[in-house]
Amino acid sequence: MRTRTEPKYSAGECKAATRYLRELFGSIAIYIALLVPSVTYGPAMEAGPLKTLALICPIVGFLLMIWAVARQVGRMDEYQRVVMLETFALAAAVTAAVTFTYGFMENAGYPRMTMFAVWGVMGSAWLVIGLFRRWKMDR
Repeated sequence: MRTRTEPKYSAGECKAATRYLRELFGSIAIYIALLVPSVTYGPAMEAGPLKTLALICPIVGFLLMIWAVARQVGRMDEYQRVVMLETFALAAAVTAAVTFTYGFMENAGYPRMTMFAVWGVMGSAWLVIGLFRRWKMDR
């Protein structure tokens, strides 16, 4: 347990977190910059390779997000990696439960859900579980 005068995080941890947030939010900005014209102009384009390219170009930003997360995991020590892996595994389990349940609800007449919703569930579960675990560890 930390004392009140002991710093919560080391200078190295703060520097790594700052670098991670810069990389992550930079990749999100690229994603949004590619997404807006993709959804605005892509659907109206004539079918063909150019339309396909226009519609999938936001994946560049998403791949950069994966790169940012992978780099951050590489900066973590073994304990932090285990915590991150457990958090991600729980988020995947929550996502599986939600999407599986909704699949049955679709059979009962609920509207079909877009695959984009799966990432929303996964990201939200990862965030909520991570924040809860952080809150629990800081207590």
